[in-house]
Amino acid sequence: MDLSILIICYLVGSVTFIIGLKMLSHPESARKGNLLAAGGMAISVLGTIFLYQEDGEKLGNYPWIFSALIIGSVLGTLAAKKVKMTAMPEMVSLFNGMGGACASLISIVEFDHLSHLLSRGGSVHSGMLLIIFAGLIIGTVSFSGSMVAWAKLNGRIKDFSFKGQHIVNLFIFAVIIGLSAYLIIFPEHISDTLFYTILVLSVVYGLFFVLPIGGADMPVVISLLNSFTGVAAAFGGFLYDNPVMLTGGILVGSAGTILTILMCKAMNRPLSNVLIGSFGGSSAAVSGKDQGSYKQISISDSAVVMSYAKKVMIVPGYGLAVAQAQHVCHELEKLLSEKGVEVNYAIHPVAGRMPGHMNVLLAEADVDYARLLEMEQANDEFPQTDVVLILGANDVVNPAAKTDPASPIYGMPVLNVELSKMVIINKRSMNPGYAGIENELFFQPKSSMLFGDAKSVLQQLVAEIKTL
Repeated sequence: MDLSILIICYLVGSVTFIIGLKMLSHPESARKGNLLAAGGMAISVLGTIFLYQEDGEKLGNYPWIFSALIIGSVLGTLAAKKVKMTAMPEMVSLFNGMGGACASLISIVEFDHLSHLLSRGGSVHSGMLLIIFAGLIIGTVSFSGSMVAWAKLNGRIKDFSFKGQHIVNLFIFAVIIGLSAYLIIFPEHISDTLFYTILVLSVVYGLFFVLPIGGADMPVVISLLNSFTGVAAAFGGFLYDNPVMLTGGILVGSAGTILTILMCKAMNRPLSNVLIGSFGGSSAAVSGKDQGSYKQISISDSAVVMSYAKKVMIVPGYGLAVAQAQHVCHELEKLLSEKGVEVNYAIHPVAGRMPGHMNVLLAEADVDYARLLEMEQANDEFPQTDVVLILGANDVVNPAAKTDPASPIYGMPVLNVELSKMVIINKRSMNPGYAGIENELFFQPKSSMLFGDAKSVLQQLVAEIKTL
């Protein structure tokens, strides 16, 4: 009877994961979808704790299990509530890394069980070993790589590479695969030393895998590592014959893979180029041509041109997130709309530091989802737009992607803001963006610089517009 109820719990969990993921596709249903999937997970976890049996015995160890659940729930809740939107990419990397670590620990525990079995003269199926090693390697690479991504996004470490690093990476990866294949084919030679050698090499590979990848590629890397964690979790589902782990892992793995492909497409770069190209390093590229001079615009002049425009397009970037200015930006939008101005937002797929960063940011401020235009839609609207207000975006509006074959971002689809009648660019300074390259848009005749913190500038604009 308990087994039948447990199977139903797993079925409920799997179904809620699928429905919840589908609901995440639209902001209006995303919160409910998240709660639905979390509810299905809770049912599956509690069902496992109280109903799972092996050889007629239940799990037991309830004090340890619930102590871990309570501690993890409290820490996770506090971290999620306190995190700023600017630090959301770091949190995503951190939590994703924890998922990879869990998958790796599952493989370590199961290897320990098999090791004891073999020491007593037992046998093990090669398929089981394959799953264990796959979960160990992928989970560990996801963990160590995610920790590097977290530290880079947090500013704790910089891009690092050395001559021949890609060759070293390939060598380490070959050794990992070679040792794993050897132990799978000849399980009688399994030893703790070789197993933990694979573990250590996987940690090193994860570090070297992410360290050289530049800042502008971090959204792609986060998405890729997320898919790694999903695949590793799916292997855990195979190990335990657990349909919920299998379903959840497959969903995360496939969704992360699809998103990675879409992100690469949005940047017009193959994944292999992202992984070995080191695009977007921390050092600024030196422009070989004189860009000329830029001109500035005042708050009052900016307020006037936007107030009397027919159509205004706002381009949000990481600078908006840093200043936590999404709410005052929404206030500016509503104020202009009341004056009869048509206001929309142009969203580039890789704006910010993680996939969908700008969408999440604006959703937090209750911006109408219908106003968020994807890149293709926005590019169709720019020729009819009177004023474009760029808030902290840089590389995603750089015309060099279309005009300069020598530019590292050449070929990357960008927002064609220069086609509008006027461009106002809000930045703290003339420093290059996250990709470390100069933006020729700043020096074009249609462009005007509005320097300052995004939140402060928007607050001043709102106050000025109210007086008109």
